[in-house]
Amino acid sequence: MQIISVINQKGGVGKTTTVINLAAGLVQQEKKVLVIDLDPQGNATTGLGLSNLENSSETIYGVLNGTKAISAVIKKTEFKNLDIVSSNVDLSGLEAETAGDSERAFILKAKLTAYLNDSRGSYDYILIDCPPSLSLITVMALVSSHSLVVPLQTEFFALEGLTQLMKTIERIKVSLNPELQIRGILLTMYDKRNKLSAQVEKEARDYFNDKVYQTVIPRNVRLSEAPSHGMPVLIYDKLCLGSKSYFNFTDEFINQEQKTERSV
Repeated sequence: MQIISVINQKGGVGKTTTVINLAAGLVQQEKKVLVIDLDPQGNATTGLGLSNLENSSETIYGVLNGTKAISAVIKKTEFKNLDIVSSNVDLSGLEAETAGDSERAFILKAKLTAYLNDSRGSYDYILIDCPPSLSLITVMALVSSHSLVVPLQTEFFALEGLTQLMKTIERIKVSLNPELQIRGILLTMYDKRNKLSAQVEKEARDYFNDKVYQTVIPRNVRLSEAPSHGMPVLIYDKLCLGSKSYFNFTDEFINQEQKTERSV
C-alpha cells in the first residue's frame, strides 16, 4: 500500500487534475484508491462530485483537529473503488490552532498509521492532494508519504519554483521522513505550438533525467471542463487528448511500480 502526495507549492499546475484522474485511471485497472483532499479549497472534493460546504467535522479537518478518526470520515464517490476524505475552508485555520503542538507535523502520519493498522484500510493507493504552498499542511503530507509526484507546468519560472520545493523535500528527509522519495515529475499544460513548452521539457529532462515521466499532459479544454461536472476527465470524455494522456500516465505509473518490485 503506497501513500503518495501530489505536490507543488505553485497553484494552477495541475495537482488536483492529476490526483483525480490518476485515481480514476487506477480504479479502472482494478486498484482500490483513497483520495485525501488536503487543500482548504476542496477542489479534489468537488472534482469527484462531493460538496466542499459540509460540516467540517466530517472532513480531514475533523481528523487533524483530533475529533474524528479517518475511518469515520471516509466517503464513497460515485466511482467504484474510489473513496475520498473531503476538505473545506475550515482546514485553513489548522496551522494557528495547532501552534502550541510540537508534534503537529506528525498528526496526519499518526492518524493514517492508526487507520492502516486497524486493517480496515484495504487500499492499494492513498493519494494526497496538497495545497499550493509549503505550509504546515504540506509538511504533514510530506511526513506521511512514501513518495511524491510533482506536476510541473511547462511555463517560464516553473523550474525555479521546483528548486525551492526540492530544498524543502531534502530538509524533510533529513529531519522528519528519511524514507521519502520523488517518484516522478509530470509535465503538465504542454502546448506543442509553444517553443517554451519544448524548452522547459528539455531542461527538466536534462536535469532530472529518468525522474521525468515520458507521458506529457497537454493543455486541453475537456480537462478544464470535467471538474465542473464533478467527474474525472477519464469518465467525462474518455476519448479526448487529456484523457488519453492520463490513461498513458496511469500505465506508466503502474509499470514504474512493477519495475521497482523486479529490481528489489
